[in-house]
Amino acid sequence: MSKPAVKSTLKPSTASRGKVHRRPNVERVAPESHPVEKQKVITTADRGRNPLKKALHPRNVHLKGYDFSALVTALPKLKAFVRPTPYGALSIDFADPLAVKTLNAALLKHHYGVEYWDIPKGALCPPIPGRVDYLHYLADLLAEGDKSWALGNARVLDIGTGANGIYPILGSQVYGWQFVASDINAHSLANVRRIIEQNPVLQGRISLRLQLDEQAVFKGIIEADDRFELTLCNPPFHASLAEASEGSLRKVRNLAANRGGKAPLASAKLNFGGQAAELWCQGGEQQFLATMIRESQMFADQCLWFTSLVSKKENLKPCYQALAKLGVDTVKTIEMQQGNKITRVLAWSFHSAAKRLQWRSGRLKSSK
Repeated sequence: MSKPAVKSTLKPSTASRGKVHRRPNVERVAPESHPVEKQKVITTADRGRNPLKKALHPRNVHLKGYDFSALVTALPKLKAFVRPTPYGALSIDFADPLAVKTLNAALLKHHYGVEYWDIPKGALCPPIPGRVDYLHYLADLLAEGDKSWALGNARVLDIGTGANGIYPILGSQVYGWQFVASDINAHSLANVRRIIEQNPVLQGRISLRLQLDEQAVFKGIIEADDRFELTLCNPPFHASLAEASEGSLRKVRNLAANRGGKAPLASAKLNFGGQAAELWCQGGEQQFLATMIRESQMFADQCLWFTSLVSKKENLKPCYQALAKLGVDTVKTIEMQQGNKITRVLAWSFHSAAKRLQWRSGRLKSSK
């Protein structure tokens, strides 16, 4: 497969109050282009009417949608939620939280060898195809075009793992990465611990750390002797509970519209759920990213790449400006597309290309 094509090179302003800052190398990377037949991903809910085109990563096992027959075989209790659509395909009601949670458990068991997965009522229920896409693009980022590196030796920090622990679960199973998973909610970490304890394939691959300072991101989590090839994060993107609730209600209405019906207000909690720390924080996504970028400088020598999802495109510009002021060497923005939704991975490194190669040579020994 061809590598993501560089669409443009962006250089944020380096002037601030008369002081000149060194310009980082900034790249915007588009989703990989594939032959048309490989771009077509037909969800079972849409099959037979208007196929939904997606641009999932070419290594994503969910490129062709969900095989509900295989998923039911893997997890028979999913059968209770599977129904034929008016278009002759199989699907579930994606506005039903229990149906979506059961689908996730089936996906994790069938594709990733995870026998047990569960989350508390109201916790964020992540869409697995999009979450694993982030990890595939991070693997490409880490390899920098050289497939010979032993990426399985990578150590990764997940900021805000939530009660679902989805990134450490997927990353450890797909790439063999070692994870430190952090969160500000002790109950969320307790649930991830239960998942690990009931899955031998996860044991020894994921360690948990509680963030005690709600104003901090990396401080209090990264220890003096830590070295991470990657950090990742899906930050809370709402600035208040009211904003988060309206976002959930909007998603319910959109799902109902797709089904040709109306969504009851009681459905506002939605299939994706989400507790306070998972969905909103003071200042929203922009403030969270600003704090993350500022703190990353404190750990510049301990992390090869810092990354985060960025939901709102307008939040990129202030991020570029903040990164320029810190004197980072390289900034990359990777676009990911799932259906009609486009999100972005913002990645930055304080290390030059030569130093990144030296880092990989020491920690990710080549298999050549």
